[in-house]
Amino acid sequence: MKPAAALPKWSRVRHSLARRLGVEAEAGRGAWLLRLLFRAPPPGQRDWPALWAERLGRYLRSELALGENESHATWLKRVFFRQRRRRAHLATNLRSARHHRGARRRSMLLGRIGHWLAPAYGVVGRAGHAVSSRLPTVPWARVSERVNVWSSGLDRVPHLKPVILLLAAMVAVGFWTTPLPIGGQFRLFIAVSVVMIVVRRIPGRWPTMLMVSLSILMTGRYMWWRITQTLIFATPVEAVFGYLLFAAEIYTWIVLFFGYIQTAWPLNRQPKPLPEDTDSWPTVDVYIPTYNEPLSVVSPAVLAAKSMDWPRDKLRVYLLDDGSREEFHRYANEVGVGYLTREEHRYAKAGNINHALAMTSGEFIAIFDCDHIPTRSFLQTTMGELISDPKCAMVQTPHHFFSPDPFERNYDTFLRIPNEGSLFYGLIQDGNDFWNATFFCGSCAVIRRAPLMEIGGIAIETVTEDAHTSLKLHRRGYRTAYLRIVQAAGLATESLSGHIGQRIRWARGMAQIFRLDNPWLRKGLTFFQRICYSNAMLHFFYGIPRLIFLFMPCAYLFFGLHVFGADAISVMAYVLPYLFVSGLANSRIQGQYRHSFWAEVYESVLAWYTVLPTTIAFINPKKGKFNVTAKGGLIEQEYLDWATSKPYVWLLAVNIAALVAGIVRMFTTQRDEPATVLMNMVWALFNVAMLGAAVGVAKEARQVRVSHHVPLCVPATLVLPNGKTIACRTENYSTGGLGIVLPEELVMERGHALGVALSRGDIDYYFPAVVARNNGVHLGLKFEDWSHERETQLIQCTFGRADAWVRWEEELVPDAPLHSFVEVIEMGYQGVLRLFDAGLDAVEATVLRRPRQSG
Repeated sequence: MKPAAALPKWSRVRHSLARRLGVEAEAGRGAWLLRLLFRAPPPGQRDWPALWAERLGRYLRSELALGENESHATWLKRVFFRQRRRRAHLATNLRSARHHRGARRRSMLLGRIGHWLAPAYGVVGRAGHAVSSRLPTVPWARVSERVNVWSSGLDRVPHLKPVILLLAAMVAVGFWTTPLPIGGQFRLFIAVSVVMIVVRRIPGRWPTMLMVSLSILMTGRYMWWRITQTLIFATPVEAVFGYLLFAAEIYTWIVLFFGYIQTAWPLNRQPKPLPEDTDSWPTVDVYIPTYNEPLSVVSPAVLAAKSMDWPRDKLRVYLLDDGSREEFHRYANEVGVGYLTREEHRYAKAGNINHALAMTSGEFIAIFDCDHIPTRSFLQTTMGELISDPKCAMVQTPHHFFSPDPFERNYDTFLRIPNEGSLFYGLIQDGNDFWNATFFCGSCAVIRRAPLMEIGGIAIETVTEDAHTSLKLHRRGYRTAYLRIVQAAGLATESLSGHIGQRIRWARGMAQIFRLDNPWLRKGLTFFQRICYSNAMLHFFYGIPRLIFLFMPCAYLFFGLHVFGADAISVMAYVLPYLFVSGLANSRIQGQYRHSFWAEVYESVLAWYTVLPTTIAFINPKKGKFNVTAKGGLIEQEYLDWATSKPYVWLLAVNIAALVAGIVRMFTTQRDEPATVLMNMVWALFNVAMLGAAVGVAKEARQVRVSHHVPLCVPATLVLPNGKTIACRTENYSTGGLGIVLPEELVMERGHALGVALSRGDIDYYFPAVVARNNGVHLGLKFEDWSHERETQLIQCTFGRADAWVRWEEELVPDAPLHSFVEVIEMGYQGVLRLFDAGLDAVEATVLRRPRQSG
């Protein structure tokens, strides 16, 4: 560099100014302008003007879509002519948010609150630990065992149980009908709530029975008050709305009491051993009915059924193709299974199975939906019960799904929150089994041929042929059994519209059975079997009551109609205890299989669509037809299903308008009833949350994988092209590939050929593959050189493993009512934002003719 004296005059001036301003002589115009306005800070201090100028520059470049070294002309042009930018969505990407907050965090809102209140939580937690450490510990497990022993002893005393039940009924009637002042009612609520909160922490069935008893007592007390004190109305219009609400409540009381009877004591049956002599084992025909499903969905079920552990000469697998497709006929011949079709396609799935019954001769029939893949142990788990008891006509196992349903996928709750069917297969069927009322569910079951032929085969009178078939078997005095051990898994419905279509068929079929073969009007069933079947049928009539609850606060907020003949304080004194105590009792019974408040979301989604089918089926049970649930579809782009969500949008708009009307009413016409206005507004706000969650489910997330990835952690061996082997483990699998975890990073390009070895017992299978992705120690493989033999081997090592699904419940987060309530409210909020985003996308697509955004 030249000395300052040797520089030209202008350069000397520039360097002098640079020293005075504290800027480099060769710096850009921006730095010179900054130092003209803000002097350089003393040494050791932060240069805040420079930091803020840099941040402002980044913001402007981002807003104007400019690079680092754009010319002044480009800057000037972008100031006046902006590039079109993608509009930011208001709704949160739940999958991304949960990934950043931890896989098991159930609520973003609770996560924020927990972070803010962490110091207070710490103080309370330490104080609670200090107190609990000084209290004597109670061996609740031993106490529960002792109570069970006492109970068994009392059961053997003649006539004691009826006497105890009679005394309990007398005490209950006295409890229900004893009047209390409002203060006394609130004190009773507090006392019962304290007992419920303490008891729910005690393990065992007897604490559960205590909670159920307290719920029945508080519900009965509310019912007595409701019947005797609140059905007084000033006008005929109020009477109409009031009695509609009362009728909806009667429905909920019946379902609540029947549900307690049905689920309070699950049987938890265990498999019975098979005879040691395999020659005495019976012959089994395996039926896999199909209609229009693709072969890629059906093939795994067929190959897994062929691989079940049962004597080869006593196992016959049949593909029942009601679509009469030559491709399926050719496939059946290639893999060595029977192929049955028929010329007249009457009665859908039931007719397809009945046609196969006439063409086969096995002593037992195992039935699987074409997407349900059985494990190798299915028959060895289920057949012991049937062989040991000739009066046992059917053994049912759970329907488990290795893919998410629309609720789980669109809200990213898969393997975190129990899905809609978990309650039925995890608890209700186990409770039915206690009363010998297990339902046939159409798949994953084994039926004895002789009783099935005795009732004329699978029932064809209704579209829920499975439940109707088990009802007929029970009327004949046969016994059924349920094993709550997952022995098969299949695909859930991909879209909300498909999910609703499936539930409409179930609702229509149950209404048909209720009308044609009512469990209370014909002989052959025990009292408790009638209750179990009635509760299953009544469940699908929830559409009208749910809509009444969604509309009813609007009657007051819009028109000032009093649907309760009581003041707001009295309503809260009786309604809150009933709701709170029954909610805790149901959380105790159902919490492992359904989280609190999610039933309201499910019913809000389906209510509108089940009202008409159930009503028509009840009036004219011959109407309606069987519809096949689509499986194996793809959703290539995110979108809001406007056609499906339209009823929720209107209901949501009505309740939001009711909230606005409530605000106006509180400050104008109804100043004398602020508590009543506020109570109805809270009710409407709860409805908004439920309906918002329903709308949010209609925002279909992308589903671009043909083969779903299923978690699996088993040893594997990676075989490199040079013959070197690496011991590793799997992390997931599908029918098209495998995800593995390596002990250390391996440099390997995409498309690189290698092999992987998996084992089934003592047998190892080798699968050629190529690298589909390489992310550090996580390697994704895509199988190559595929054949029916290799697909069979893969299924035996993955889907068909005896322990494939035994730990699926361990992934679920236990229910915590408060957490669940906050999460559902948060889902409702996100649903409203999703609706707003979709509306703006639709406006842009229509008015500005821009393509709809997918994110």
